[in-house]
Amino acid sequence: MDTIQDPIESAVDYASDLTVQLKKGILTQCVLLVAEKPVYTSEILAELERAELDIVEGTIYPLLSRLAREGLLIHQWQESPQGPPRKYYQISDYGRNVRAHLTTSIRKLNKVIKQLERKSHE
Repeated sequence: MDTIQDPIESAVDYASDLTVQLKKGILTQCVLLVAEKPVYTSEILAELERAELDIVEGTIYPLLSRLAREGLLIHQWQESPQGPPRKYYQISDYGRNVRAHLTTSIRKLNKVIKQLERKSHE
């Protein structure tokens, strides 16, 4: 037998799923913004939290590895006074170029959304 789902709960779930997808796309841009100077993973996470972007540690490590593998970030090992060496990430020239294009795209999309919101309230 099919269960009837509460339409409000269904809408919340649907919007939540879309939000997860949006965050995945935006997260790359956020990391590229934070990594202008060499930063350690925990510093990246802290900066994203301060900006009120909820992210778990298990998400950031694969993303940083992918961005480094794709040439958007460079990394270097630095000695740490509190234990083993740490891997620090910094945006590459290629990453800056990608970030600039992403910034343009995000601004255009934001402009479209604002225009459509205004029209829908007329």
